[in-house]
Amino acid sequence: MELTERKLKILQAIISDYVRSAEPVGSRTLSKKFDLGISPATIRNEMSDLEEMGYLTHPHTSAGRVPSDKAYRLYVNHLMEKHVLTPVEKKLIAERLRANVSEFDETIKHAAKLLSEITNLTSFAMTPSQNEDTLRFINLLPVDEHTVILMIVSESGKISNTALRLKVPYTEEGLQILAKNMTYSYNGRKITDVLKEHIISNFETDIEAMSKLAENIMPNFMKTLEDMLNVNLYMDGLTNIFDIPEYNDLEKAKSFLTLLDKKEEFVKKLMEREDGMIVTIGDENADTLMNDCSLITATYHVDGKMVGKIGVIGPTRMRYSEITSIVEYLTENLSNTFQLEGGEEESE
Repeated sequence: MELTERKLKILQAIISDYVRSAEPVGSRTLSKKFDLGISPATIRNEMSDLEEMGYLTHPHTSAGRVPSDKAYRLYVNHLMEKHVLTPVEKKLIAERLRANVSEFDETIKHAAKLLSEITNLTSFAMTPSQNEDTLRFINLLPVDEHTVILMIVSESGKISNTALRLKVPYTEEGLQILAKNMTYSYNGRKITDVLKEHIISNFETDIEAMSKLAENIMPNFMKTLEDMLNVNLYMDGLTNIFDIPEYNDLEKAKSFLTLLDKKEEFVKKLMEREDGMIVTIGDENADTLMNDCSLITATYHVDGKMVGKIGVIGPTRMRYSEITSIVEYLTENLSNTFQLEGGEEESE
């Protein structure tokens, strides 16, 4: 059976109406809402053919039809017209994203929140793998007589602030000397390379008191470096699913939340996805918990090499054209924001 131009036009109309209303679509609805130039009876026949071809399904409780995963895939690949964001929408995204630029991770977290607010879906943003990241600056800041803050800044802009409880006395001058010594020793070196070395025993100083301080701080320094290599996942808008008709079924809502609660597994799935804008629909997702979901991801870059992912997850009845455009524009701005930060720092 051939997928004719008329069938494609009817299928596109069904997808458009169902995405908007979440209600199964009948031939009379199509005839009234869309200027298809054919009778309801002809529309019915074409819809029967589309169902036989696997593009429509027929809910038992309704006379109407709903698009299948196969239909959404055809729509995304061939029928979808690219949604063009208005200058006002673009300005809003760019300004709101840059308004919260501070630490690297905070910017990524803010991007996830912004994406959720704009799309009304559950969003996520994953920080890049830091395996190629290098150390840039180390500082030790006094808090009280037993506590100091260990600050580590990487070349990618990631900042780690860790409170350390010391077992030996220290002076502010001693902290400054040790911090400068550490920065001199490790500046420009890959975090992974530093972790491979026995730096606790290799790090030496001529001053006995400084040696004791270093012995106290270096194990914490190593642990902090290990934490900086971890991939962080930030999620936002989890409760948005309760505003989506598909998740009025408590079992479906529970399955969705269970999926997102398994963060380590979800991160692994995201890391396995290819770079660029990727849309997986329903059964295309390997995890059975995601068979009723669509997952849209895009990649952002830091200095053209460090790659993280950002995107949304929701029902297969999704505004694909609009959402892919929003994700794409937000991703471009996120990459540009980090390039801008790097350029500003270099020019100072």
